Amino acid sequence: MTQILPSRYLFGPGPTNPYPEATAALGYPLLGHLDPDFLQRLDNTCEGLRQAWGTANARTLPLSGTGSLGMEAAFVNTVTHGDVAVIAVNGLFGERMCDVAARCGATVIRVDHDFGQPIDPERVAAAHPNPKVIAAVHAETSTGVLSDIKTLGTLKGDALLIVDAVTSIGGSELRADDWGIDVGYAGTQKCLGVAPGLAPFTISDHAFDRRIEKPQSWYLDLGLLGGYLGDTGGGRTYHHTAPVAMVASLEAALDRILAEGLENAWQRHRSAGLQLQSGLQSMGLELFAAEGYRLPQLTTVNVPEGVDSAKVRQYLLRNFDLEIGGGVGKYAATVWRIGLMGPNASNSSVTLILGALEAAIKNAS
Repeated sequence: MTQILPSRYLFGPGPTNPYPEATAALGYPLLGHLDPDFLQRLDNTCEGLRQAWGTANARTLPLSGTGSLGMEAAFVNTVTHGDVAVIAVNGLFGERMCDVAARCGATVIRVDHDFGQPIDPERVAAAHPNPKVIAAVHAETSTGVLSDIKTLGTLKGDALLIVDAVTSIGGSELRADDWGIDVGYAGTQKCLGVAPGLAPFTISDHAFDRRIEKPQSWYLDLGLLGGYLGDTGGGRTYHHTAPVAMVASLEAALDRILAEGLENAWQRHRSAGLQLQSGLQSMGLELFAAEGYRLPQLTTVNVPEGVDSAKVRQYLLRNFDLEIGGGVGKYAATVWRIGLMGPNASNSSVTLILGALEAAIKNAS
């Protein structure tokens, strides 16, 4: 994904960073993880995440780990041996869901789609008559595809719907309650504009009541984490040492995004992404993701025939301090992934990318 900041520092200082608050908050004097001021900060962060998720779920919190830990938490608390998990796969992270669910002992029913295509909600919902969970990726980071979670939510039946929103939260429309999302996890390093290290997580009361009572992971046991949030009725209990600096940074970023207006943030990402995609096509480049389902915050592009993908990426890094990602799996050398997320979702970023990429293709091939 793209980083267009001085010296390639992720969300570092500079004129292209509209979220200096999140970076500055990392340097606040450290509070103890049980300090009343920190607990208030945690409460503020949880409320901000409820708005970002579009949910009223009481159990909405930043888990202490990256988005992958959020994925683990989603499955370890909902499936065990003998449970059926229907999982839509249209990219790397759908595949990873299958691996994690299988490690929990679930019987995994994969519903495969071509990479670059959105999931088919009807085919996913029809894959098994009575699964414990149905899982899908909202914004597939590996392919740049946005899938229709809202429709899947209307078709889930009695299953719990687990959704990966790592790349969509803060950048695309996301309405957990309205769409029937029972368990959702995300990451901080994409459209929220915060350093990696926390997993924004939400679980509905309905899903919590159907959780595994004693999951294999003590650390990710949502029943124990309830006391950490203070929602058990007996006050807060110690569960683990929270990453206080990261929570402060996330609180600051959420405050900034909500001040901008969540829907305005979605529109900013959409506007920048559409401008980038139009510019790439004007250069004669072919987009990888299916038309109508392209992520605005992460654009996938087919590498032109005869162009060395690695050399172009190295040229961009060396000459423009600009990093774009390669594809994944069999597309590693044939697809570029260009991210416009958080601080970088701006028209000025688009102008820089288009000019730099044109120069790189010309001079590095």
